[in-house]
Amino acid sequence: MTVVLLSLAAAACGASAGAPHPAIIQPGAPGEASRTIAANKAVDLSGVHYTAADVAFMKGMISHHAQAIEMVELLSTRTSSDAMRKLGERIQVSQTDEIKMMQRWLEARGEQAPGAHAHHMMGTTLMPGMLTEAEMERLAQAKGPEFDHLFLEGMIKHHEGALTMVKDLFATPGAGQEPEMFAFASDVDADQRMEIDRMGLMLKEFQK
Repeated sequence: MTVVLLSLAAAACGASAGAPHPAIIQPGAPGEASRTIAANKAVDLSGVHYTAADVAFMKGMISHHAQAIEMVELLSTRTSSDAMRKLGERIQVSQTDEIKMMQRWLEARGEQAPGAHAHHMMGTTLMPGMLTEAEMERLAQAKGPEFDHLFLEGMIKHHEGALTMVKDLFATPGAGQEPEMFAFASDVDADQRMEIDRMGLMLKEFQK
């Protein structure tokens, strides 16, 4: 009887081993489709480590977000539009929270987190889409409809720069694969695209 049971168990195991495995879906980077991969090709994401490109992305994005917040702060004295103020509030809340998250991410990995005003230091290279000192000065001097127009154009340019940063990150071999990094960069891409669309519609309304 024992032999029969063992034989049945072995047969069951053999059948199970021969059964097809469920598909494993690997998410694609923003703008790329997901793909199905074989079990022996699947990567244990818990073992994926961050790269120098990930660190550079986080540091650069902190400076990028910091300038966006500086632009938003001008809204309090330069616009009379409630829609513009609401837009500014959304940007300020989300990007302030993300700066804190990025600083924590860097500090948890023993990396130095730049301050919110690091992009003002002499010789600092501006990230893609960031406004030059002259552009920021022009924005600060504008008021009313002129300010609203310049702000929306500048922030759209700013957000498009963030999309470029995400694209460059995922184009770098090995970068953007750590789970927390992948999730954050993907969220940045999705959020910035939605806000670009929203600001584009606002700009069209103001131009009527």
